Amino acid sequence: MVLLRNFKNIFLISELRKKLAFTLGIFAVFRFGAHIPIPGIDVVALNALFSGKFGGGFLSSLDLFSGGALKNFAIFALGMGPYISASIMMQLLTIMVPSLEALSKEGEYGRRIINRYTRYLTLVVSFVQSFGIAVWIERQQNIVLTPGWGFRLSSVLFLSLGALFVMWLGEQINTHGIGNGSSMIIFAGIIARFPADMMRVFEGVRLGQTDLLMVGLLGIVTIAFILCIIFLERGERKVPVQYAKRVIGHRVYGGQSSYIPLKLNPANVVPVIFSSAILQMPLMLTGLLAARWPNINQVFMDWFSHEGLLFNVMNAGLIIFFAFFYTAVIFNPVELADNIRKSGGFIPGIRPGKKTAEFFDYLLTRVGFPGAVYLALLAILPSFLGRVIALPTMFSGVSLLIVIGVALDTSAQIEAHLIERRYEGFLASGRLKGRYVR
Repeated sequence: MVLLRNFKNIFLISELRKKLAFTLGIFAVFRFGAHIPIPGIDVVALNALFSGKFGGGFLSSLDLFSGGALKNFAIFALGMGPYISASIMMQLLTIMVPSLEALSKEGEYGRRIINRYTRYLTLVVSFVQSFGIAVWIERQQNIVLTPGWGFRLSSVLFLSLGALFVMWLGEQINTHGIGNGSSMIIFAGIIARFPADMMRVFEGVRLGQTDLLMVGLLGIVTIAFILCIIFLERGERKVPVQYAKRVIGHRVYGGQSSYIPLKLNPANVVPVIFSSAILQMPLMLTGLLAARWPNINQVFMDWFSHEGLLFNVMNAGLIIFFAFFYTAVIFNPVELADNIRKSGGFIPGIRPGKKTAEFFDYLLTRVGFPGAVYLALLAILPSFLGRVIALPTMFSGVSLLIVIGVALDTSAQIEAHLIERRYEGFLASGRLKGRYVR
């Protein structure tokens, strides 16, 4: 009942109502574009291809992030993929290129320039990805109605413009909606697939193809994964920071205590994306050489099968590696220790400067290792359980991580809006503290 009262409070603030309505409208536009196929494609044959031979492969992972648009070869088939890839590349380049690193420290002006470079890089990535997908689909039998450069160029044009338009939709959510636009677009695409999965399970039960015991077991496993993800995503190591007192004129400043939160999984799903991209390179190379050496192609397909032990072991190892790598890129212990020292702060029991940086490096290693293992298990365990227990359907651990993470961030933003408007918040008692402001 408390949650229902808090949910009702959302609609008592006109500004929040408008933001939610605008975000839902963007979702509708995105879902509409995900069902408009590019001309020259047999959509039925393409869906059969994804359901069969490539049902659990890398293209299905891309299709997950696009909300099923890739399976329809729609104009939004690339989704937020090019923008996310470009953003990750720019983050890495900002660390490695001194001029970009200096630009990132110039405040709002530097952020605008880096965002502009990210958009340009998004266009380049979308061209490369759309051309690769168009060539791959053209090589499949009975998919493309009129193969040739006309199909390739039109596919590149439609897919690239669609990717840029989806990027623009995410920016509009940041500006006029609830915020966190790119994640919200991915969230909408993943959520849109859930009703179809549930209907497939219910249809299997109705036809007698699925046991009710398996359905109940699927529900228990899903709830267990959700609870585990929520618990671990909220987990953090709080590092206490004490600020010394400073006397300026006749006033005393500082002396308060604060803390720096170190999340268990600061890299989020970025290591999974890196690992999937690297592991698909052998399959792409063998696909190009399949016509000349079919025996070698079959050997590599067996080694790097998504259901094979070798693929899952390598996938887990790469995820753990990239979790540490990306955390080291986005988290600089030396810079953080220097900022604390300049602010007049210190960690109790730790000397400022070099010792503080070493302490942060020690904590990141100890806290990051269980987070990296948790992320690796989340990526490979659902598919393993689906094969061992023979469940009617199986969710993706990465999709659950994205959905739960976005839901937690969105609830926190709604909480901030409600508290700002003198409500007790979305997750508190739900009582109104004062008159709302329209």
